[in-house]
Amino acid sequence: MLSPIRVVVTGAAGQICYSLLFRIARGDCFGPEQPVILHMLEVPVEVCIKRAEGVAMELRDCAFPLLADIVITGDAAVGFKDVDYAFLVGAAPRKGDMTRADLLRKNAGIFVGQGAAIEQYAKKTVKVLVVGNPANSNALITSVNAPSVPRENFTSMERLDHNRAIGQIATKLSVLPGQVKNIAVFGNHSATMVPVVDFGYILGTDGTKTPIREALAAVMGADAAEKYLAGEFLTCVRTRGKAIIDARGMSSAASAANAAIDHVHNWHCGTPEGEWVSMGVHTDATNGAYGVKAGVVYSMPCRVVDGKWEVVDLPVSEATAALLAASAEDLFGERAAALEI
Repeated sequence: MLSPIRVVVTGAAGQICYSLLFRIARGDCFGPEQPVILHMLEVPVEVCIKRAEGVAMELRDCAFPLLADIVITGDAAVGFKDVDYAFLVGAAPRKGDMTRADLLRKNAGIFVGQGAAIEQYAKKTVKVLVVGNPANSNALITSVNAPSVPRENFTSMERLDHNRAIGQIATKLSVLPGQVKNIAVFGNHSATMVPVVDFGYILGTDGTKTPIREALAAVMGADAAEKYLAGEFLTCVRTRGKAIIDARGMSSAASAANAAIDHVHNWHCGTPEGEWVSMGVHTDATNGAYGVKAGVVYSMPCRVVDGKWEVVDLPVSEATAALLAASAEDLFGERAAALEI
């Protein structure tokens, strides 16, 4: 039996974590042989701690074989002590009338504090996934406040956008989502994100690989396929979060938790041979990939081997490169605002 790893989850009594914690405890994230000690960190308010205690009761009632222990706390010194992984979920949720700038101002202080806590209490090898929005800039803020932890250990969650893109293509082609391979989502988790299908394919039940554009053209016709990708598909992926808020009255929860599991599972266990996933990664560690300068957290296609991500260099078109640059500009604008807060 492996020694347990310590995993802190912030906002532990919240909607996303109500899905996330059970998936981690069950082994979906770190594999079927890795025990975990869950650090459930909440704001030090009695009602929030009490709710977290209720969630912990349910976790124990599940009798998950891999759940070694649970720590419930409102103290960051306890929550981040010696952790191996950090899921930074807790943040003010986006409401229907909020802009990203509003959200950044509201949440920046949270991630300044959590970065400082990581710096002081977590292992220097800790791997951090920021889920709370605006995730890219919150990941940047966290990293700035934890300077002794390597920049490559801070990531933001773009996997939800990646999964949304897969879901749309799978629905349009009437295939299983698992058959849709190597989509990439670039840039900011915002309306400037760039989902790219140019290198993606549909894996047939007989092992054949059909390029996504070719598969769409076979169903819709070539012109209609291009119109769909540039219109409905792009708009849907970019605005899905708001559409869910409009329909549900709350922001994405179960799908966000699932994406967080997918992200960290691939980071911990690796990506399948020949496949990549979309990760928000610190451009201080990407050597100028895709023309994006150092200083932001930007989504790129990545493969993971032995717990280390590396950017996949894809030959994007000039038109796509222009969209990637626009999303980078968006992030540098957020950076300027974030570092002033």
